[in-house]
Amino acid sequence: MACTSCMSLLQSSTSLGCLQSKSSTLKLLSSSICFRPISKSSLRLNGKKTSISCQGMTETQPDGNSDETLESKDKVESSTAPDNGNTGSNSIPDETISGPRTLLSLNNLKMYNKIEENSTAPNASESSTASETIQALNNLNAYNKSEETATTNLTESTTESETIQALNNFKASNKSEEETATTNLTEEKPEEIVEVASGSPLPGMRQQLDETVRIPKETIDALKDQVFGFDTFFVTTHEPYEGGILFKGNLRGKAATSYEKIKKRLNDKFGDQYSLFILINPEDEKPVAVVVPRVTLEQGSTAVPEWFAAGAFGLVTVFTLLLRNVPALQSNLLSTFDNIELLKDGFEGALITALIIVVHEIAHFVVSKMKGIKLGVPYFVPSWQIGSFGAITRIVSIVQNRQDLLQLVAAGPFAGFSAGLILLLLGFLVPPIGGLSITVDPSVFHESFLVGGIAKLILGDTLVEGTPVSINPLVLWAWSGLLINAINSIPAGELDGGRIAFALWGRKVSARLSSITLGLLGIAAIFNDVAFYWVVLIFFLQRGPISPLSEEITDPDNSSAALGVAILLLGLLICLPFPFPFTATGLDFDI
Repeated sequence: MACTSCMSLLQSSTSLGCLQSKSSTLKLLSSSICFRPISKSSLRLNGKKTSISCQGMTETQPDGNSDETLESKDKVESSTAPDNGNTGSNSIPDETISGPRTLLSLNNLKMYNKIEENSTAPNASESSTASETIQALNNLNAYNKSEETATTNLTESTTESETIQALNNFKASNKSEEETATTNLTEEKPEEIVEVASGSPLPGMRQQLDETVRIPKETIDALKDQVFGFDTFFVTTHEPYEGGILFKGNLRGKAATSYEKIKKRLNDKFGDQYSLFILINPEDEKPVAVVVPRVTLEQGSTAVPEWFAAGAFGLVTVFTLLLRNVPALQSNLLSTFDNIELLKDGFEGALITALIIVVHEIAHFVVSKMKGIKLGVPYFVPSWQIGSFGAITRIVSIVQNRQDLLQLVAAGPFAGFSAGLILLLLGFLVPPIGGLSITVDPSVFHESFLVGGIAKLILGDTLVEGTPVSINPLVLWAWSGLLINAINSIPAGELDGGRIAFALWGRKVSARLSSITLGLLGIAAIFNDVAFYWVVLIFFLQRGPISPLSEEITDPDNSSAALGVAILLLGLLICLPFPFPFTATGLDFDI
């Protein structure tokens, strides 16, 4: 609300009388006098009396009437009562007014603000006529007169409750305006928060979230300016990517060294709130950095407890291992329930095969403890053809690099192959005695290149086409364990072989090799039922893709790479058939 001195200054201005047009009148009205509406801090209750301090500010008028301005300013200052001992910014004038005057002043203030808004609107100078301008000035004069009348005639009839109610309404109006301004500011800047899709943040991640993840723009700026840098990864662009932010740019120095530096800065800045990945962009084969909120990587709970489901699969696998070593029951599976006691005859064979499978899984868990990698509960997969397809073991935590992944996944097949080969050689070397004897046709050794070559090397002239040979059953039991390890070493999907290929040659090459392998297995499935069931199992349970590593660029060292290649070759030799016939004089290479 403007004070009476301010109104007098407006009326006495000689500039207003000589205006010729509506535009100059409004311009002078807005530039010569600045009215500040009464603030919340200038209102204070004191018992039943309420005082209002009118704050007015004048500026020098364009026509140079500086003396009138100074005189009006002095009048305004002299009209303000001194502080009556009250400390703080909200001083109370000595001359107080009553509740009714406060209410009327507030009403006059609203009327004046409405007049001022109409007179200072951006399009007022274009649309208002001269008569409208004169009418606005008349309204302003009427306002001044009403204020003087209110000052003279007001009585103390309004109660304290009415005064408080007026002040509350005034505060509520200001609060509403502040909330509206805040809402408009937020709507005008939607880029301050980046929304990223929930669900799988990276290839191979199966976690799901119910809510959209939001990453503040300040966080993204801090990542670009403080976490990344010229010495590690120079960021050029960034964009939302699955459950995080993908940064494109130039990788500086060795990937492993740069990763460690960036990871340390990320932890120092944000703690464990975000996870970092240095990957290869499949679009242009260039390194990219991905920062993902750690909450998106948390594992969801399953409907059935893992140990319960794994135990159920394990019991079925024990049954199929026993069934595999009882040929009389294999020929007629329906007769198994009528001759359940015959399963005990397959105990020795089931025990040897299970031993090789268990050694395989133990090796995985031993290396995972050494590397700090968390594995899920192994699910043993039953198979009525060979007893079992091995076990499916999930990698729960994030693997650091391809070196660690290679050592983890290669440990299982290496231990399984080692145990199986030792038992296989022992079976060939120990002669069949009494009950530990089985007669087979030499054609059975054509099913495996490795086993057939070892059989001919050890048995010599005894192994001849068409002549049955007596062997220790340990050979078949160990062979079954070797075959289970071999089919898990096929470079496809998330099998041990597929993960080894990924660790050796990267994600793109391993994906192509996996497609080729599955195609060949599909062709083999036409002639072999084991290949058919294995293709179905891979397609539905182990198809991939493999979960991302923290740093996928650095190649494994030569010794680990040699071990991985050896396992892939050994698995291939066990699965490929032996093409040469067996003769008394040695191998006949004339096929």
